[in-house]
Amino acid sequence: MKTFLALILTLFFIAPALAGKDLPASGGERAYTFGIVPHYEARRLFAIWRPILDALQQETGLRFSARIGNSSAAFEQEVIGGQFDFAYMGPYHQVMSEKSAGYLPLVRDVGANIYGILVVRKDDPISDVKELDGKVVALPAPNALVAAMMIRADLENKFGIKIVPRYVHTHDSVYLNVVLGQAAAGGGQQKTLAEMQPAIRDQLRVLYRTADVTAHPVSAHPRVPAAVRKQVQDAFLRLGETPQGKALLATIPYKQVGVANLADYEPIRRMGLHRFTE
Repeated sequence: MKTFLALILTLFFIAPALAGKDLPASGGERAYTFGIVPHYEARRLFAIWRPILDALQQETGLRFSARIGNSSAAFEQEVIGGQFDFAYMGPYHQVMSEKSAGYLPLVRDVGANIYGILVVRKDDPISDVKELDGKVVALPAPNALVAAMMIRADLENKFGIKIVPRYVHTHDSVYLNVVLGQAAAGGGQQKTLAEMQPAIRDQLRVLYRTADVTAHPVSAHPRVPAAVRKQVQDAFLRLGETPQGKALLATIPYKQVGVANLADYEPIRRMGLHRFTE
């Protein structure tokens, strides 16, 4: 119990001190900004991404400054506004930011697609999605594609029910809200649930899953010179060819890194989820 309480304190009180701040590259040279969608709390994101950015620096000779926003909504506004030179973003963020700022996908996980999941407490007797009608469901952010938009669309279109969405900023918070009984269910993603601490993950079960979609890209703003974009793309691909690099990318998690392009995300644009955006 002490360990579980310490985990909650870390997620809710310690980590926000890092959120909303630039986490600079080592050294004093000018750095390219690298935005990171806040699936997890800030300290955990920094632990994942700083070693990856350090490896990219060694491969390219460039400098990268990690930018972690206060919330998913804050990240979304920044990426739509073209504030980042590079960004690891959600699939729907790619659709929106390509339209608003011209972001170009460089790499993505080509080894596994993503899908949304609806989780409940393991000891909850609920067995039918329709039992969630009128209930509070925790979701990370309004425009989180598989963890919110596709789940809301499926609940309404397939099951004919309405939920009361509660947006809690991160996937970590979604799962904690369900475990702590603050929501009847929560929307997440199979990859983020798999990466959760066992103390939380083992108290949850998956009630429903969505269809698969293309995974999150690392994308570049068009102001970044084409030669630099190619450097970064090639560096990611080289990381995927070594055991050490694969281990780093697995923390994102990327199963197998590969080239991404705009056509990969066109099916998402055609899904007609506009009325589930906010």
